Amino acid sequence: MDSLTLPSVEISGGDHERGTQYGEFAAAQIVAARDFYEASFGRVQGLTWSQVRELAREWLAPSTAFAPDLIDEMRGIADGAGLDLLDVLALNARGEISRMRRDEPLGERDELDLDSDGCSSFALLPEATGDGHVYCGQNWDWRHAVRDTVLLLRVVRPGKPTIIQHVEAGQVGRQGANSAGLALNANGLGGRFPGTAPGVPQPLIRRRVLDSAGPYEAIKVLLDATQDIPSNALLTHRDGFAIDLETTPYAHDWLYPTGGVLVHGNHYQGRIPAQLAATYRPDSASTLYRVPIIERGLAEAAAAVDAESIRKVVHTTMSDHFGKPESVCSHPDPRHDELRQWSTLLSSCVDLTAGTYHLAPGMPCEHAYQVAPWNIYDGPDAPTHTR
Repeated sequence: MDSLTLPSVEISGGDHERGTQYGEFAAAQIVAARDFYEASFGRVQGLTWSQVRELAREWLAPSTAFAPDLIDEMRGIADGAGLDLLDVLALNARGEISRMRRDEPLGERDELDLDSDGCSSFALLPEATGDGHVYCGQNWDWRHAVRDTVLLLRVVRPGKPTIIQHVEAGQVGRQGANSAGLALNANGLGGRFPGTAPGVPQPLIRRRVLDSAGPYEAIKVLLDATQDIPSNALLTHRDGFAIDLETTPYAHDWLYPTGGVLVHGNHYQGRIPAQLAATYRPDSASTLYRVPIIERGLAEAAAAVDAESIRKVVHTTMSDHFGKPESVCSHPDPRHDELRQWSTLLSSCVDLTAGTYHLAPGMPCEHAYQVAPWNIYDGPDAPTHTR
């Protein structure tokens, strides 16, 4: 198995110390991310970066109330990268900030929304895998121009599970797994919810999920958090449990696996929220075929005899090109300018039973799965069961 080529760093210690380590390691990528969003907000909403920073200030109070430790970590990131806290907060709240003009008509601005990210997530429970292991992962689809800002972080802190997560540079959370055997994969969901006040940005909610010691705590985070944009969360646990929660500023819905397989895209697969029901249309047309394609492909995992064979099934499935460029393995569309081009930034396949974390940096059709430099269960809080 190839070693990981994605930039990777372990951060540890106190809140500000962890952030400083992160910011120093990824300073160039964080600045590149800021530059991209400065251009995007300028094009999409006609905002200067100074205006974006001031808008981000509205999310400081709810973020501090929700996770003061993560605000301290952001301060450290900013200090390490030579930026201001509001720069880093804006990178974490870029989706929420982009939804501030909630009453604009549908059109070009919605096509460029900075929170309408793609992604296709999955969970495979023991009854659906030939080796009886639990697997999960996703294709993370987002702006092609930020592909070089993707990082792998290992977060070690006393009293919390150790986390391995892949993120955009500067963000404190996105997708990953922890040493308690819990994994989070997340997808964008569409729909506007007018009148919602600034809530907690999704990267902070996702990080708090990954800080959780078990499924009860993780689900409670998702049920209790005050949010102002919708997001989908697929939780998988090494003991053979998975649940998908479609979270919104109002009601949530949830789905369970069928035959040990659970797949989610970017449309409401449980229930369309009442606030959207009269006019809802999926933001992403491809989500309507990505989900059944992945379900069909992952059905082959039941006949795979070992972990390598199962990863091959997952890799083949997540490399599918039906509907290309808007396919499971998404490719940049040359008909669009760089700010509007999408691609699969990363594909992941995590074996929660063995603790191995595999990623294909970039589009999986072009890259094999590579193994992370750490096992999920490395360290003093490793489980007592035998892998």
